[in-house]
Amino acid sequence: MYHVYVIRSVRKGDLYFGRTENLDERLASHNGGQVTATGHGRPWEYVYVESYKVKQDAVRRELQLKQYGNARTYVKNRLKDSLS
Repeated sequence: MYHVYVIRSVRKGDLYFGRTENLDERLASHNGGQVTATGHGRPWEYVYVESYKVKQDAVRRELQLKQYGNARTYVKNRLKDSLS
């Protein structure tokens, strides 16, 4: 399975959108400082995950979330209570 995820910085509240095949390993790499883009906000926690059978579907969704404000806003609104 291919997963598109949203993690939240426990310390700063920042959100990061990404994609992986292994959720446990990916979160460990974010929290271990191996991901430059998230090194500033450790620790991180998952707040949202979508799973896909086909990699291309996950790639397309990740790009949509990262590039289009409406998609990001949709996820933030959907998670409104979880993010507060």
